[in-house]
Amino acid sequence: MLRAGNGSGSSGQQWVLRWSNRIRLTWLSFTLFIILVFFPLIAHYYLTTIDETEDVGKRIFGPRPGSELCEVKHVQDLCRIRESVSEELLQLEAKRQELNGEIARLNLKIEACKKSIDSAKQDLLQLKNVISQTEHSYKELIAQNQPKLSLPVRLLPDKDDVGLPMPKSPHSCKLHSCFDYSRCSLTSGFPVYIYDPDSYSWGAAIDTLVKQSFLASAKSSIYVTDDPSIACIYIVLVGEVQENSLSRSPEDLEKQLHSLPYWRSDGHNHLLVHLSRKSMTQNYLYNVSTGRAVMAQSTFFEKQYRLGFDLVISPLVHALSEPNFLELPSQVPVKRKYLFTFQGEKVESLKNSLQEAPPRSFEEEMEGDPPADYDDRIIGTLKSVQDSHLDQVLVEFTCKNHPRQSISTEWALCGEREERLELLKASTFALLIGPGDSRLVASTSSSMRLFESLEAGAIPVILGDQVRLPYHDFISWSEAAIIIPKPRITEVHFLLRSISDNDVLAMRRQGRFLWETYFSTTESVFGTILAAFRTRIQIPAAPISEELAQEIPHKSGKAAGTDPNIADNGDLDLGPVETEPPYSSPRYLRNFTFTAADIYRAWNHPPGPFHLFPYTPLDPVLPSEAKFLGSGTGFRPIGGGAGGSGKEFQAALGGNVPREQFTVVILTYEREEVLMNSLERLNGLPYLNKVVVVWNSPKPPSEDLLWPDIGVPVVVVQTEKNSLNNRFLPWDAIETEAILSIDDDAHLRHDEIMFGFRVWREARDRIVGFPGRYHAWDASHQSWLYNSNYSCELSMVLTGAAFFHKYYAYLYSYVMPQAIRDMVDEYINCEDIAMNFLVSHITRKPPIKILLNGSQDFFSHSMSWSIKAKKHFWSSRQCISTTVALKLNKFWCSYLVNSCEDFGDLEEAPAPSPLLKTFCSPSPALHMEVPR
Repeated sequence: MLRAGNGSGSSGQQWVLRWSNRIRLTWLSFTLFIILVFFPLIAHYYLTTIDETEDVGKRIFGPRPGSELCEVKHVQDLCRIRESVSEELLQLEAKRQELNGEIARLNLKIEACKKSIDSAKQDLLQLKNVISQTEHSYKELIAQNQPKLSLPVRLLPDKDDVGLPMPKSPHSCKLHSCFDYSRCSLTSGFPVYIYDPDSYSWGAAIDTLVKQSFLASAKSSIYVTDDPSIACIYIVLVGEVQENSLSRSPEDLEKQLHSLPYWRSDGHNHLLVHLSRKSMTQNYLYNVSTGRAVMAQSTFFEKQYRLGFDLVISPLVHALSEPNFLELPSQVPVKRKYLFTFQGEKVESLKNSLQEAPPRSFEEEMEGDPPADYDDRIIGTLKSVQDSHLDQVLVEFTCKNHPRQSISTEWALCGEREERLELLKASTFALLIGPGDSRLVASTSSSMRLFESLEAGAIPVILGDQVRLPYHDFISWSEAAIIIPKPRITEVHFLLRSISDNDVLAMRRQGRFLWETYFSTTESVFGTILAAFRTRIQIPAAPISEELAQEIPHKSGKAAGTDPNIADNGDLDLGPVETEPPYSSPRYLRNFTFTAADIYRAWNHPPGPFHLFPYTPLDPVLPSEAKFLGSGTGFRPIGGGAGGSGKEFQAALGGNVPREQFTVVILTYEREEVLMNSLERLNGLPYLNKVVVVWNSPKPPSEDLLWPDIGVPVVVVQTEKNSLNNRFLPWDAIETEAILSIDDDAHLRHDEIMFGFRVWREARDRIVGFPGRYHAWDASHQSWLYNSNYSCELSMVLTGAAFFHKYYAYLYSYVMPQAIRDMVDEYINCEDIAMNFLVSHITRKPPIKILLNGSQDFFSHSMSWSIKAKKHFWSSRQCISTTVALKLNKFWCSYLVNSCEDFGDLEEAPAPSPLLKTFCSPSPALHMEVPR
């Protein structure tokens, strides 16, 4: 029991002890909590409020003034240390700023040194390129064995005539047997002596209009000479004879020919010209022994005509007058009222003149039997076509009025010339039935039908392949006329219906070119006779003239600056700056090949064979491998032939033609400050030959004006009058093929100019420029639209910033009709429109527009420009309308080619695909973008 009680008592004590321990721990924890939490809070409160009193002297922990603090004895040393440290800090700050300024100055010097090093590296690279080019040129000169060509030295014949052996028969005359080549050296210049018609007895009987027009044309010819001793050929006018004159016997005419002072017994090197003005012209030279003289007339019999020696020429339709080109019909629409027409009356039936024979079938006549009279079959076939009403045709075999006189066996003309032209203007095709007598190979009446058809734009369809057309040795008549043998008369209707509009328009255009160039005026007829004979003996034409530049003296010496927005091209290497003297493009390299090898192109494409050009954009180019295999003179292949891009591409011109430079032509008018800025922007431009400034004002520049020195010659040319046509004059100061025509306020970067130059080198026959324009036909208002809005079919490139070939400057100034240049002077505008029309007509290709990186503001316009813009565009529209009206002249009908591609890189640019349209206008431009 005691153990049990003791046990319970001891357990109670233990419980009390445990409880008291817990109380002590709890109290201790509470006490520590109070000390650790509340005391800091109370102290914080006291410290933050005890110094809020306004009495500064009662503050214990608040801030005190420095002087008062320093009064405290134990902190005075600390104050002195603070002041000393502050002074040192100020000194260190001044030194830091000084060092920062020095560092900034050193950084500027470092940047300047870097730029100087980069510039020196660039100059070193340029110098290496120039040295490389100079070494290359030197090696080319050493290896070249071809002489440098220029205009040939004129060689004239000896006064003593060299006798020639007589041919076996006068009818077998050929040039090699009947012509004295010793009097006509290749470099003689083709001097021509013309007998005065009044100096021989039958001259008084020659038609007065024919004589006057002939002499007027001869007087204006550059080939005619008054010195017979140096003449290559001698021309004698033998007709046309007046109707009331007495007929001459062949013996009498032959006797008078032999009495000519320079006939020399056989008449060699003489040209007997018979110009016909009427359809009925007697063949006065028939049965006349002309010896070695060449006959040039429009009527020939087979027995009389000596192929390759005599000339079939055109009749003289417009004597002492020119046709009114504004009255000529438009070449569109292609299809006209009548499919074909024919009006004529047979002079005499062949059945009385040919041998009697029973009728034969076409098959028998095709087997080589003597010719038969197809006229009855032709009449029946054409009438059946007219009666079928499948197409609207008009055929009349009896003249309403009295028919014109013609040679027997040929079809006489009906009515007056004006009436015939009106019918032909409504005809798509015009039938020309050859003479019934095959021995009549050429006649004046047939030639008149042919030329009236060409003038009116009706395609000639000649029935009879035995006919000799004028200048058939040189003119490809198949491009302007359809020549069909008479046995195919039954297939004529089918053939004409099958010809496409494209071919009809091409033949109509070619016929218009032939008529206007060779047959429309007396000057063209006379010039064509001389050109044909000169071409036969392979003498080049006379060189086309150049405009002599009257230079204005000026002072140079002002250091040329450079606009960073214009000349800074970043890392782009534009190519070597030409430190060597400017070199001109080689001239007259094709003096004789153009005459001997390009006869077809010279005679069948504008401008014709009348001029010798120093160079043309149509000259043949060498294949790519030739420059590495013996013909590499002047070529600068990219990467030496290995190709490349970037620096290699920019360091060499490459291309398919040898190296060359270009000339900048600037047209200006009394804007000296603007002009000086433009010249300065050309400083350092690679491949620049010279700058020609066309000063278009009668007032000369200021005498004290200092012109910038840009490293190349600057030629200032004084013009005779203020005319925008002066922009395209072929100045003799321009010695390169490439011309960059710019206005004095045009803004172009160097890399943009260089890219345009590279593009032009690959498309030398086209205008390559920067600002574009668009024109189109507004059907609702029946007028032409002209604007500068962006369009896929930009049809023109303004010549205020464009490359073109100097060849077109010759054509614009000397060959293009004067009426167009007069229009430019009248509107004081539109010279760029005229040039675009001209080039598009010559090439049948569109211009090329270069898309720029950022120089969209081509010209610096004044504040009044927007006011003048409406007037400018209105006058441009008027110019287009006038030009289209004048398109009927020599150079005013062209393709409209749809070309809408925008090229981002020249190397990826595909060749254009021309599509024929029906407008006579320039072509929409191709777009090329300057590579970034």
